[in-house]
Amino acid sequence: MNAIADDRMVSTATYDPVARGLHWLTALLVLAEYIVGNAMPHVRLAPPFAFLVQVHLALGSGLLLVVLFRILWRLTHRPPPPPPLPALQRRLAGATHFLLYLTLILMPLAGWASASAHGYPVRAFGILSLPALVPYRARLGFILGMIHADVLYWIFLALIAMHVGAALYHRFVKRDSVLSRMLPGA
Repeated sequence: MNAIADDRMVSTATYDPVARGLHWLTALLVLAEYIVGNAMPHVRLAPPFAFLVQVHLALGSGLLLVVLFRILWRLTHRPPPPPPLPALQRRLAGATHFLLYLTLILMPLAGWASASAHGYPVRAFGILSLPALVPYRARLGFILGMIHADVLYWIFLALIAMHVGAALYHRFVKRDSVLSRMLPGA
């Protein structure tokens, strides 16, 4: 087989339905968090923002639980073998995925600490009450809140852009099976 055929070799292996479902649930929760978070110009637990704060905290803490379950699933269920990729692309993909998972953990934790410092109750998906991560009015919680909104937010958007851009590159430029491995119904 020549190098061009090798590069475009199609792998029919897809992620299992649970992994695909968790991926797209994560994407939906992130999108919802983005919309709600940007609708809160100044976080205050007073009308009309109280409802938005509660929704943001419920989605964010729920997202953290989904991501932790997703990591557990990934550790206990082997992903399908990837299509052949150049070494640099494999390393970039691995680094991007690692940083996405790290950000998906750090961002909700920083937001949770900030909520605790502000005295906001945190309930995963609005149901499961979670303990405060830091004491009320703790300086660390306020600092983590700023990191959550001003640093991690932009890092996360850049990582998402890279992830989506890479998927679209593989779909429309490389025309390989990288994106189709994670599509619903694959």
